Amino acid sequence: MNIYHLSHIDLDGYSCQLIMKYTPYTLKNYNANYGAEIRTKLELILKDIEKNKKVTILITDLNLTADESRWLNNEVNKKNESGFDITLTLLDHHGSGEDSAKKYSWYYLDTTRCATKITYDYVKENFEFNEPIWMNKFVNIVNAVDLWKQEEVENFEYGKVCMRLINETRELNRVMFADEDNNYKLSLLIEATKYIEETDAPITLDEKIHLIKKQFFQEDNNDTLDNLATKYVVKLLGEKRKTNTIYYKGYRGFLSYGVGNTSIIGNGFLVAYPDYDFIVDISFKGAMSLRANNKVSVALISKEWANGGGHPNAAGGRIPHFKEQYIYDKVKEQVESLINDKEAVAGKLEYKKED
Repeated sequence: MNIYHLSHIDLDGYSCQLIMKYTPYTLKNYNANYGAEIRTKLELILKDIEKNKKVTILITDLNLTADESRWLNNEVNKKNESGFDITLTLLDHHGSGEDSAKKYSWYYLDTTRCATKITYDYVKENFEFNEPIWMNKFVNIVNAVDLWKQEEVENFEYGKVCMRLINETRELNRVMFADEDNNYKLSLLIEATKYIEETDAPITLDEKIHLIKKQFFQEDNNDTLDNLATKYVVKLLGEKRKTNTIYYKGYRGFLSYGVGNTSIIGNGFLVAYPDYDFIVDISFKGAMSLRANNKVSVALISKEWANGGGHPNAAGGRIPHFKEQYIYDKVKEQVESLINDKEAVAGKLEYKKED
């Protein structure tokens, strides 16, 4: 069975995917926050399932609007009529989805349990399940904190630390590195389950968070978390050179989206891959951060692209009319359109390096 699983980006959402990790099926995970990202990720799933005609689309911890539910129902019906065999299931606990739940049989709603607990019960009843011994306890922990059951003191306190573990884990960008970020968060949750039965478990986990993050990134020598994560991210960027390379006036650049920490990561990338002249990272709101290593003036690039500025090797600016995206390809389309417009106006000019 091939399961395409879309879930929310909080502890409850990722915990639903952690449960599914212990089923024997082929899983492809996606994550989305509320708003336009849900529709974007559902469109991506519908595109991805072209490779497998018989699939299950599972949505957890996300309530769909009436329009989203109607659209998805119609899209799945059209595909099934054209030869696909798609099973659609949504498991959620947000009362705002009540109208859709009443209308569609695939939309399961229960406001008395968190999505993790709903998914856990559903999996036990409908799927093969290699349940680890800690799973039931962990599910109750997530349920306690997600529904804010403060009276369940032990579970609630441990759940608060788990919630922070997910909310404050930002070493990997989930647009640029969707699969890696998902794996990172699920790996951290698995590590968190190891301390459930410890004395003063919430304190123990709280003190272990830094260590378990470092363990995920460490390949050989120990180092600071920043350095280990930077090395890991630079390696991931390098693996994306085929799809993320851009050119401007004969100069070779690398385009990243929402990675941040450009001074460290950007310079680390340029040292690791000296065949690149510059790197530019675009924030979700269109702010640019550019770095170079004495091969081109990114201050001039920034000025020409967005009337920005800075230094020859470090500059910034903001792309006018930038639209936030949830898929990298859409970001690259906007930047390449900007580049084409600027090159058409300026022509092929050689840069004169600033002193």
